[in-house]
Amino acid sequence: MRILVLGGTSFVGRAIVEDALASGAEVTLFGRGRTGIGLFPAVPRLLGDRDTGDYTALAHGEWDAVVDVSGYVPRHLRQAIDVLGERAGRYLFISTNAVYAASAGPGADEDAPRRPAERDTEELREETYGPLKVACEDEVRARYGDRCVIVRPGTVAGPHDPRDTFTYWVRRAARGGRVAIPGDPDQPVQVLDSRDLARLVTRLLADGHRGAFNAVGPAEPVTLAGLVTICAEVAGSEVELVPVPPGPEPFPLVRTDRDSQCRDAGRARAAGLPATPLAVTAAGVLAWDRARGEPPLLSGPTPAEELRLLVPH
Repeated sequence: MRILVLGGTSFVGRAIVEDALASGAEVTLFGRGRTGIGLFPAVPRLLGDRDTGDYTALAHGEWDAVVDVSGYVPRHLRQAIDVLGERAGRYLFISTNAVYAASAGPGADEDAPRRPAERDTEELREETYGPLKVACEDEVRARYGDRCVIVRPGTVAGPHDPRDTFTYWVRRAARGGRVAIPGDPDQPVQVLDSRDLARLVTRLLADGHRGAFNAVGPAEPVTLAGLVTICAEVAGSEVELVPVPPGPEPFPLVRTDRDSQCRDAGRARAAGLPATPLAVTAAGVLAWDRARGEPPLLSGPTPAEELRLLVPH
């Protein structure tokens, strides 16, 4: 299978390319050429820029499928599809669980109501991210119909995560001691291994699936407290979980909308989404984080900020 990946060198895209190559696919990358310069030296790279609308490099070539990892606003989808025309057999778009309306409720599947589409701005922020992805989904559906596949991941975890969302808790649990848990320690958390997401994408294309799929994990329900406990067990550390009042400190994975962490992944599981245990994901992230020298994290409070919560003045 010939696969064109729009993106493909940063975290989720990287995992998808690795899995596609392992499955025997012929992969071509399209992007700005600014990340992952040394990755996949044998894979052809086409240079362009979706922000400026430069798709010149896609003027020639044919692919059995496109995997769009880097489409965030409807213009991205519209321009890419206009250039590719009928030279792409199928289109798989990486969307997000943030497309669902607040009324979707717990256990919502792929037929749950979505948020209203946003087409009047390209400014990505918390309030517009989901609605912009809704508009992107609509573009793909309008142009590809039954030949499109939409994957809606929740929180994705694994090595090379540029946001350090799950990495914060892995590193914090490994340090041991008293760990601040803001809000409700029993809030549900859905975290999916990046390799599982990649395997799902490859399977969906290989098996000819169509429609939308919730890509969430792990297979067994877990709470925030349970997640930290598993991370500590993996690291061989001892932790004391200390509930603290929610505040301005940016703790990752903390959600007030519990329903958003209770999506139904049954359709994706039936289509081949693996079920990597959370402990395996945590062990992989721990090893990667230590190998890179444990640089300052982009997510979560600093040790000093956490200490102020644990020892209030």
